[in-house]
Amino acid sequence: MEVDAESAGQRLDNFLIRELKGVPKTLVYRIIRSGEVRINKGRASADTRVAAGDVVRVPPVRISDRVAEKAERPAPAREFPLLLEDEHVIALDKPAGVAVHGGSGVSFGVIEQLRQARPQARFLELVHRLDRETSGVLLVAKKRSALTHLQDQFRERETGKTYLALVTGDWPDRLKVIDAPLHKYLQADGERRVRVTTADDPDGMRSITLVRVRTRLAARSAEGLPAMTLLEVTIKTGRTHQIRVHLASQGHPIVGDDKYGDFDLNRRVQKHALRRMFLHAWRLQFNHPASGERIELHAELPPELAGFVSASHP
Repeated sequence: MEVDAESAGQRLDNFLIRELKGVPKTLVYRIIRSGEVRINKGRASADTRVAAGDVVRVPPVRISDRVAEKAERPAPAREFPLLLEDEHVIALDKPAGVAVHGGSGVSFGVIEQLRQARPQARFLELVHRLDRETSGVLLVAKKRSALTHLQDQFRERETGKTYLALVTGDWPDRLKVIDAPLHKYLQADGERRVRVTTADDPDGMRSITLVRVRTRLAARSAEGLPAMTLLEVTIKTGRTHQIRVHLASQGHPIVGDDKYGDFDLNRRVQKHALRRMFLHAWRLQFNHPASGERIELHAELPPELAGFVSASHP
């Protein structure tokens, strides 16, 4: 397949996920890692940027009739709460439980639903990602030039990304910086996981997380709930599951995290109306792609998270 001007500048993995509709994301990454995907006859990695006119070759991929039929169904149209919109960019407040895009067993996500809701829009592309169970500020570009400009800012660490995370236990005030490399791997079932690794791991990626205590929540012993700490977490690097793994590595996993958390506690907090991971993309700072103005956006805690904090910290 040949890359057109509208797709130029995308990462190879994002390009293939969009072009190979219905192909599980895990399979897309598998064929890239195996070297079977070629750009202009040369091997390429997932983060390679495609250019207009590039010829991308992929091996034959087979998917079941059930998966193919599911992929052909259009995503339901949906708008999301807006924090900002102009002719260049949309900033929306993504709810938890919604993937940012389809793939890996998910038929559709925010971007597919937004495109269905705005059929007149000539260009809508995700600038960055949030985990499915993470809520908060998410940017969508309305022009190719805006996408390139904003993604360059994320890559060059010119954005400011701060999350609110509720963790188990009393977070120590002295622990303000976590500088620990992360290693991404796949489990036998194809599920993606990340772990803290050593500095000499060739596959380790340096990852830096800044932590500030916002509120301490006292234990609710009668209800079987331990002390917890609400943190402001700023990431200087944007690795997969970075906040979740870094906080868990210090013995303070995020409440409700079904991959790296305290599973027994997760079951207990569900009885108190917290049925999701307590991780929220609260603040995002970036330079506007057209004017250059420094923009700072906030997405307030959604009711289910704010209510849990209020009940624990009257």
